[in-house]
Amino acid sequence: MRLVCIIGPTASGKSALALDLAERLGAEIVSADSRQIYRDLDVGTAKPTAAERARVPHHCLDLVAPDEAFDAARFRDAARAAIADIARRGRVALVVGGTGLYVRALLRGLCPAPPRAPALRAALAAEDPHALHRRLGVLDPAAAARIAPTDARRIVRALEVALVSGVPLSRWQAEHRFAEPAYDALVIGLARPTAELDARIAARTRAMLEGGFLDEVRALRRRGLGAEAPGLSAVGYRELLACVEGRTDLATALAAVVRATRQFAKRQRTWFRREPAIVWHHPEREAGPIAAAVEAFLAGAAPAVRAPA
Repeated sequence: MRLVCIIGPTASGKSALALDLAERLGAEIVSADSRQIYRDLDVGTAKPTAAERARVPHHCLDLVAPDEAFDAARFRDAARAAIADIARRGRVALVVGGTGLYVRALLRGLCPAPPRAPALRAALAAEDPHALHRRLGVLDPAAAARIAPTDARRIVRALEVALVSGVPLSRWQAEHRFAEPAYDALVIGLARPTAELDARIAARTRAMLEGGFLDEVRALRRRGLGAEAPGLSAVGYRELLACVEGRTDLATALAAVVRATRQFAKRQRTWFRREPAIVWHHPEREAGPIAAAVEAFLAGAAPAVRAPA
């Protein structure tokens, strides 16, 4: 089965391009975003609006509550089920998102790492993420290099694998090679110059605040949800939580959101550069060639691979 994916860092323009493409192709969108799967995290995750969902059907949004853990295996299963349903109805599935692990899991499977160890996970989760990250740097330097010190969930999982199996997660992944292709996929990557992306991130952060981001975080906090909730570990939420809880002022929190989002985008770009066979384009300057490439691919042509900008 042929499948089209639109990937790229946050604020690169994936959603706008995908909506236009989906309308042109009669497609439905399958979100590959590890934060948009959470209910009630709308403004801060740039989740498609009701109007956008009315334009094009979306899948894999609002799957779990903010305090529920979710992983790439669950996403893979949900996305493959959605794609199969879309295909049965004779429509095109368009996978759109910036969570590289989710896209990899969907397209090429997951490595058979050891199962979860609940007691160990609970003990690790109670520790400071930065201290855990330093510990990971000793046990699995390769994993520590690609996981942010604030990403407690992924740090805990990497430590769990290393401690339970005695084998670093990075070695499990290297030996697996993610070589279980489930689809014949065209992966379009959206590339922008760094300065351009940085400016878009700053503008989008301001727009999110004007759109009710702070009120969204306040409402979540009133429900008793804090930084320990998996959904609220997302970039933007943890920084605004500090403001809501009185640990910093709004201006400082907003600057922290912009800074953290730019760092997140840099990690996303690094991840995608390691992934094979991505066809890179600028989303506005090359919108026409993107549409032509997608239509040709769905008609049976092989994709041409271009190096990232």
